[in-house]
Amino acid sequence: MKLKLERPIIFFDLETTGLTIGKDHIVELCYIRLEPNGCERAETLRFNPGIPIPKESCDVHGITDKEVKDCPTFAEKAPELAKIFEDCDLAGYNSNRFDVPMLAEEFALCGIDIHIAEKRMVDVQNIFHKMEQRTLVAAYKFYCGKNLENAHSALADTRATLEVLEAQLDRYSDTLKNDVSFLADFTQVMRGVDLACRFIYDEKGVEIVNFGKYKGKAVRDVLRKDPSFKHWMLQGDFTLNTKQTLERLALKYAGK
Repeated sequence: MKLKLERPIIFFDLETTGLTIGKDHIVELCYIRLEPNGCERAETLRFNPGIPIPKESCDVHGITDKEVKDCPTFAEKAPELAKIFEDCDLAGYNSNRFDVPMLAEEFALCGIDIHIAEKRMVDVQNIFHKMEQRTLVAAYKFYCGKNLENAHSALADTRATLEVLEAQLDRYSDTLKNDVSFLADFTQVMRGVDLACRFIYDEKGVEIVNFGKYKGKAVRDVLRKDPSFKHWMLQGDFTLNTKQTLERLALKYAGK
């Protein structure tokens, strides 16, 4: 079953120097941009991350420092990429927890806001885990009846993710709607205000602190009772997206 789209959606996958958002960087990005008319554009880009790629990361994706030493940095390609990702929804495999926050952080480090809050995000892994609970390789075998060749190659993983979602729409047609808004809601594990889910929405739509000593407390109340909380977070080891979200919340509740 092909996706029904109201606006473009980009399936993408990242290979990185590591898993720490804010410290590690992207070395490869593959995306498939699908248009509502069925046209698609696929591209794989490699970047010089500006830091050494650890051996344990090389062992996973096979990309070495030597292979990317002459590649452009992410900052050099960021303006062009921002236009490609403009006005698009996003999809991937484990993307809500890793790929989207990592991508947004890289753009933020370049001073570019890709307006993540305006995008609907479909995480195919979450559909799989809710329905079957397996890995991408197993998901591809289960839903598509094929072995995933070149696993951990960004293009192979991205293409497999797209095919798995289309197969899921067929298999779970009585549960899943062929609608990006529905899929984004269905794949959301928690309603994060920021991408790292340091702040989340409760059932009433109130922004809640989701870590530390104020976990479970309304952000508005914490900012009012402990003004130092904002300063501590802005000076701390949090992602730019989290800090920008806190700034926005502080402005929203100023004087309230």
